Amino acid sequence: MVTNPLITALVFLINVFFGTYIFLLMLRFLLQCIRVSVRHDAVLRVLWKITDPPLLFLYNFIPGWRGIDFAAIALMFGLEMLQISLTALLYGQYLNLFGIFILALTYLLSLLLNIYFYAIIIQVVLSWVTPYDNYNNPLSYLLSQLNEPVLRPARRLIPPIQGFDISPMVVILGLQLLIILVVEPLSRFVR
Repeated sequence: MVTNPLITALVFLINVFFGTYIFLLMLRFLLQCIRVSVRHDAVLRVLWKITDPPLLFLYNFIPGWRGIDFAAIALMFGLEMLQISLTALLYGQYLNLFGIFILALTYLLSLLLNIYFYAIIIQVVLSWVTPYDNYNNPLSYLLSQLNEPVLRPARRLIPPIQGFDISPMVVILGLQLLIILVVEPLSRFVR
């Protein structure tokens, strides 16, 4: 099947726009879940300003519960479903609502797992560059706060060996297994 370059370009722009905004929403959601303070970090304040307009509207209808921002989850699902629908429409494909929902779920799960995958890798590389500067480097501090809930259970099971922490490798393997065993079968379920 030969596709029109204009349609391919339009799909690319849709994926970039929606993908970037959904990524920012996912980051905000994760940072809210771990209760990161936004006041002292200019980058996080920008993240909040970018994602606030639709969420402030949705907070009127969708309340949070126990620190979980259900409005952000609903917005991510809605935007992901819209992105999938637009892409399918431009390519002339038909997907039912259930298929769109399952694809949105798989894409969001994949995004969540990939955020942690890359955040752990970046944190490990930064620990090699500046091993004792976690609290002075804002990125290192933010990554350690983001990754700690995922790394803590692995650290309990596998203590450091000769001062070397292998828990990031174990978590990265676990994240990849989740992608292989959960996300990929879900995406194949629709196709």
